[in-house]
Amino acid sequence: MQKPPAEEPDDDRVRITPPRTWAAGVPAVAKALQYSLSQTSARRTGLTLLNLNQDRGIDCPGCAWPEPEPRHRSRNEYCENGAKHVNDDATTRRVTRDFFRRHPVSELAGKSDRWLNQQGRLTEPMVKRPGSDHYEPVNWHEALGLLADGLRGLDSPDEAVFYTSGRAANEPAFVLQLFARAFGTNNLPDCSNLCHESSGTALHETLGVGKGDVSLLDFNHTDLVITLGQNPGSNHPRMLSALESTKRAGGRIVAVNPLPEAGLMRFKNPQKPRGVIGRGTRIADRFLQIRLGGDLALFQALNLLLLEAEEAAPGTVLDRAFVDGHTNGFEEFAEHIRRTVSWPDVLAATGLSREQIEQLRDEVLRSERVIVCWAMGLTQHKHAVPTIREVVNFLLLRGNIGRPGAGACPVRGHSNVQGDRTMGIWEKMPQEFLDALEREFSFTPPTAHGWDTVDSIRAMRDGRAKVFLGLAGNFVRATPDSRATEEALRRCRLTAHISTKLNRSHTVCGETALILPTLGRSDKDVQDSGEQFLTVEDSMSQVHGSYGRLEPASRKLLSEVAILSRLARRTLGDKVPVRWERFEADYSTVRDHIARVVPGFENYNTRVAGPGGFGLPNPVNEGVFPTPGGKALFTRNAFEAPRVPDGHLLLQTLRSHDQWNTVPYTDDDRYRGIHGSRRVVLVHPADLRSLGLADGGRVDLVGVWEDGVERRAEDFRLVSYPTPRGCAAAYYPETNVLVPLDSVADGSNTPTSKGVVVRLEERAGAREP
Repeated sequence: MQKPPAEEPDDDRVRITPPRTWAAGVPAVAKALQYSLSQTSARRTGLTLLNLNQDRGIDCPGCAWPEPEPRHRSRNEYCENGAKHVNDDATTRRVTRDFFRRHPVSELAGKSDRWLNQQGRLTEPMVKRPGSDHYEPVNWHEALGLLADGLRGLDSPDEAVFYTSGRAANEPAFVLQLFARAFGTNNLPDCSNLCHESSGTALHETLGVGKGDVSLLDFNHTDLVITLGQNPGSNHPRMLSALESTKRAGGRIVAVNPLPEAGLMRFKNPQKPRGVIGRGTRIADRFLQIRLGGDLALFQALNLLLLEAEEAAPGTVLDRAFVDGHTNGFEEFAEHIRRTVSWPDVLAATGLSREQIEQLRDEVLRSERVIVCWAMGLTQHKHAVPTIREVVNFLLLRGNIGRPGAGACPVRGHSNVQGDRTMGIWEKMPQEFLDALEREFSFTPPTAHGWDTVDSIRAMRDGRAKVFLGLAGNFVRATPDSRATEEALRRCRLTAHISTKLNRSHTVCGETALILPTLGRSDKDVQDSGEQFLTVEDSMSQVHGSYGRLEPASRKLLSEVAILSRLARRTLGDKVPVRWERFEADYSTVRDHIARVVPGFENYNTRVAGPGGFGLPNPVNEGVFPTPGGKALFTRNAFEAPRVPDGHLLLQTLRSHDQWNTVPYTDDDRYRGIHGSRRVVLVHPADLRSLGLADGGRVDLVGVWEDGVERRAEDFRLVSYPTPRGCAAAYYPETNVLVPLDSVADGSNTPTSKGVVVRLEERAGAREP
């Protein structure tokens, strides 16, 4: 095992190579093993990988892509990034009290995200007291006492914020929301607010259910998959196996994305001979390189073409039986589309030709069953919600909702982001859920809506929130407007983070700050009743168990359920009749309560113990749409597209290949040909020329927004790259500073991280010789 990096990387090492035209293959296996063995031993690496994503094994803490049925799983049912992530978690490096003695908070604040993560697993509770620049060890009794006292000392429960990352499993998520509501607040922001809220908002409005209706098996039976605004090769690589299955079954794939992504070109499945010694599988039959934010215009144009095709050949294009029997609003929608779609506006917004859009229409007309998949490339725009509503309009026109081989497939990123919402982690849970909590636990939950993530930052900034508790995740680096977020947290009386590893959030402290170290997904969890397991829900509503296999990083670690249960007892005392101590002793008691509160979880403990767990019901797949009108809803969406002043570019923030959410594993992005640095900005060569800039030069990225505040990300290397004209790309979290707190999607309040107007300001003497 290698030692953690001793110093920050030198950006002078940056090396640019041509982007890759295929993903995975033998290099992915080699890179996964190389990184894993740099973190832990060969024995532990083998133990984690052979158990990863297996039935009664470790659920991958990375993405939420589902596993096949147990009898159809590979012995190596993981991707390169999943292998890296589980062994990053299983590292044998340790952060001890001596580390914090050597490194003051002010020094740690200057370290990179990668350096902080590479120091290893946290081992005991730590506190930074008022006026101190160091964390110091504290026992669990005192640590939880400080947090309980901080909560009880608030003037109102609504002065507390309880944040959850999608890494948290179902049981701790349920306990956290129960504690927060018993305490008296619905301030339960989560990472879904930052990434996927637009999908839930649009799907609730149109279908009555905020989840997709597609299963993994549907990819074997579809005729066409349209992927929008996603990079499965890096962000959810096991999706490539599903797309490969689509191709092998005779289906076709159209990729719509601003950047050409290696995984959507060709996939070399390392578990198949053709992926090792052959050419692999061509994935996308057609690639539409769309401008940022042009997807709404594309689908409005596509829907117009379908309406016109139906007019030319009545009864052959639209599924009138489905439209008439299961939807409302079709006539109003059709009239709106015919009246408002302007081809000059469409072509300007998309950067595509009319011929390309008509070719997509032809692909659709040849396909009886269509799946549309999307990720944050759609959800993080100001007009994200109407864009997804327009995608639903497209699916409804030909009856591609609620039937095999077809449907809406929002691809979630975090391993349990969908499960956390099901468990009640939402500031706006419906009254039926609150009523079920009241029946089960004999207290009256608050009904006023709480704050989401953006509103929580505003509340801390304005002094309306004074205590922050984060369950998993890296709040500071996941959120927009880095300077505003950090200032907001520093205004708190107390900040506390339940974490496995060191991250940037631990360096941005309230007056008092706590680090509460917890078990990881790969750790054995033994409580009074014996060894425990956790459960998660994947992107396609399958619920299954996760069983830790490794000895914990420290004997002083507590599980998330234990931390939250003890905190609830210390904070609430006898205020509510909840037996918190039983939750800690035996997680099956948590699941018994969930079974009586959350629809679809009946007989939870019995069903989740079966092979592969169980699937949650989706009424859409039964032809039932729980909307106010009882039918799926066609919507009328005004045309919107980003407007960029002359001399500026529209920037999207994105992950590198070697990155999990906010944590970079290395400074490389080998699929895009970037090596040795993350401070790069990808710009079309013609845009570089028009701006008077040169490939290899160095610039500051300066955010331009209507509030007049200058937001600057300093010293980025220009990389000539095949982006759409007028668009640029750079990595987050380094560019989160450019995303204004108040620039959010209409209807979902999701930060607009995929549509940031910037100018490139050349640094003095920065041109490469």
